[in-house]
Amino acid sequence: MNYKLISKILGHILLIETAFMAPSLILSLVERDGSTYGFLIPMALAVFLGLILINLKVKKRSLSPRDGILIVTASWILVSLVGAIPLYIAADMTYVDSFFEIVSGFTTTGATVISNIESFPRSVIFWRSITHWIGGMGILVFTVGLLPKLGVGGFQIFKAESPGPVAGKIESTISQSSKRLYIIYIILSAVLFVCLKIAGMSVFDSLVHTFGVLGTGGFSSYGDSFMSYKGNAVHFILSFFMFLSATNFTIYSLISRKKFKEVLQNDELKLWILITLGSIILIAIDLFLNGYSSAFMAFRDSAFQVTSISSTSGFANADYELWPSFSKFILLILMIFGGCAGSTGGGIKITRISLLLKLIKREMKRATHPKAVLPISADGKILSDEVVLGINAYLGTYFIIAIISTGIVTLSGVDVITGFSSVATTLSNVGPGFGGIGPTKNFEFYNDFFKLYFSVLMLLGRLEFFTILALFTRGRHRKDIIKL
Repeated sequence: MNYKLISKILGHILLIETAFMAPSLILSLVERDGSTYGFLIPMALAVFLGLILINLKVKKRSLSPRDGILIVTASWILVSLVGAIPLYIAADMTYVDSFFEIVSGFTTTGATVISNIESFPRSVIFWRSITHWIGGMGILVFTVGLLPKLGVGGFQIFKAESPGPVAGKIESTISQSSKRLYIIYIILSAVLFVCLKIAGMSVFDSLVHTFGVLGTGGFSSYGDSFMSYKGNAVHFILSFFMFLSATNFTIYSLISRKKFKEVLQNDELKLWILITLGSIILIAIDLFLNGYSSAFMAFRDSAFQVTSISSTSGFANADYELWPSFSKFILLILMIFGGCAGSTGGGIKITRISLLLKLIKREMKRATHPKAVLPISADGKILSDEVVLGINAYLGTYFIIAIISTGIVTLSGVDVITGFSSVATTLSNVGPGFGGIGPTKNFEFYNDFFKLYFSVLMLLGRLEFFTILALFTRGRHRKDIIKL
């Protein structure tokens, strides 16, 4: 393994994290909120280590697949360890709680152990939300755009970092792809910020919720998320942008190039729209028939909560624990499905669900035509057996980890619903769940062991299992996992 080059790249990542901390430090200095040292100390530490690492002499400037995997895994752990320090120092939290919160931020999960966020310094709230924006697109995608300056190719990092079964390029080079992705990301962020400001939000709240929505994270500056927020316009604006944020960003690149035919042929997009609209309509009808006096409010709350859960943003504008069982069942399914591949959303990903349905259809045809050659295709292109095998392996791994983890979590004394929900919401990077971690509750009651365990699940979910599993596997088995 090329440890010197790996260390050099990690040094650059530490310096990038320091740059993202700077706005929170400035806000702390302006408002004199007492959290200045909470940012100065980790920034000084990150700069010190970063400068040492980036000045290492590197002879070999190529990366193997395992190098890329180690960079990705180490980066997420490293930025979380450093990023937790401001909360530990400035917010008077234990380091385990701080680490859980920041892992939740960087993985865009939005699960929290904080019940009184309004009492925190605004600079800390701001940093907590910025982690969503960084983690949404991936700090490593940002880094990949800078690698050519080091004479390093970034495909192995891009492949290990990118969510979804296929790591595709939207430009001729990985570096150009990462830059275009961030341009799209920044444009969407700017448009959402302006919309929220026009709708009546303050600058600070608009920024916090822009970070949370575009990163599909869910951290809010309000203790009850949006349950007490009265402006209907904000609810619909957020619903629309949560849907956009969980849509494959390649679609926006195709639209910008006027390749509308390819957009219309995209199987994942069609299924994503169908699932979202169908869920909104079904839940709105269920709510209206079971307690909601206004069809408009039933539609508003349904649209918000469906897009929030399906995009894995995790914001809440109603206590859906009080909703009918049918509506909660739909939300639970959406929590597991998640958003699209190539988006900032978590979960299994709609493209895998689409291909799983096609696989089921193929096997049903094979029952009557056993000798027929029936390839699986997506967007008009035939997929290799390797990709199909990877999808099956991913789904199997997801549910095995979910089942085993639920058993482990129930040892804490929680009921099965709370245990499974806690696992599913962290593994799918959603945030709130059901039972003891519903929209009005959080993870605070779990002990340190389980908070660290959920932190691992959040990282596993964000890196889609095989990135981490391949790192700790030897020989030919590692090569098989890397292919998946």
